[in-house]
Amino acid sequence: MTIYLEPQSILDHMFNACTTDQISEFIPEKRGFRIHGHSTTVRLERAFWTVLELMASEQQMELPELIQSIHDHCLVANDKNLASCLRVICLKYINIYS
Repeated sequence: MTIYLEPQSILDHMFNACTTDQISEFIPEKRGFRIHGHSTTVRLERAFWTVLELMASEQQMELPELIQSIHDHCLVANDKNLASCLRVICLKYINIYS
């Protein structure tokens, strides 16, 4: 069975629901961390940083600790792109725990 949705109706709804303040969630932001003694910079949209901050708080961890933990576990599957791993973890977190 196929469900018919009008073209772009979901996106239209999401963008129409955005306030001016929420538009900032789309802007990429760079943050620097030390992972196992090595400096690294991660560039993610503000929406992802918000989810990561929530995850760190709920785990009673500092954000750098959470990033390092994700780095250590996620890069087994994706050995080059920490930002991609962080985005996927955020999506999984939202889908499972929200």
